[in-house]
Amino acid sequence: MPHDSAPGGMTALITGAGSGIGQALAVEASRRGLGLVLVGRRRPLLDATKALLRPGTRCLVLPADVTLSQDREALVNAVRDHAGGLDFLVNNAGLVWAGALSAMDDHTLTALVSTNLMAPLALTRDFLPLLSAAAGRVVNIGSLLGDIPYPLFAGYCASKYGLRGLSDALRRELRCQGVGVTYAAPRGARTPATEVLEPLLALLDMPTDPPAAIAKRIWAAALAGADTAYPAGPERLFVLLQRLFPRLVDAAVRRQLRRGPLDALMPPPAPQPGRRAGPRVDCLPLV
Repeated sequence: MPHDSAPGGMTALITGAGSGIGQALAVEASRRGLGLVLVGRRRPLLDATKALLRPGTRCLVLPADVTLSQDREALVNAVRDHAGGLDFLVNNAGLVWAGALSAMDDHTLTALVSTNLMAPLALTRDFLPLLSAAAGRVVNIGSLLGDIPYPLFAGYCASKYGLRGLSDALRRELRCQGVGVTYAAPRGARTPATEVLEPLLALLDMPTDPPAAIAKRIWAAALAGADTAYPAGPERLFVLLQRLFPRLVDAAVRRQLRRGPLDALMPPPAPQPGRRAGPRVDCLPLV
């Protein structure tokens, strides 16, 4: 299958399509000729994404919370009734928290795992009949932090490690059903939502990329039937070092952490009505 376009009539469902990488994935999919189902929690953001699509793009906007079983059931019914089938399920919706594990309550940890891991697992299960009928593909949007774990991102790293393992397991399980799986591990996306973490990312030498560049790489891999999509550059070497010589990575991270006081780099938490102020921790919804 060519990298620059998709066969006519193909449809992709993208979760977290209202902003960031999800919005860029939708715009790039539209450019390549795919019809779209845009999913996210906030209708105005999804409508804004729809307005960016190539004129004439088939598009269905479905506000939903993918962590809720009733919303997932409604998505399956709507796609079956209105789109007729599904060629790509793009599990992009995600949350990232930066902060010490000791500062994270059960609500935070549950939200991370529910959105980043349980929702892709359940959505893949629920859409499997449609994907199998179309010999489709699951595209799971992970992170380089699912390969190279960093301090202050423990919960996020754990959820993305899980998503990477899920992708490998599903690829082997679903091959006999004609369904492929692509796991994408981008660097951080350069968006207004991530600006608050820039001092911490700079301390840890964690570069970011424009969402449009990330989306191009992911769709090129998915349309080519690739198993994975990683950024070009030194990160590929770092992933290999992490797997073969993790203590070298440990030493490098320790040197990075000596550069400055971490607490001063952590942004203050957003006020939450009815909840006591806790230790400094930042929550960035990326959906």
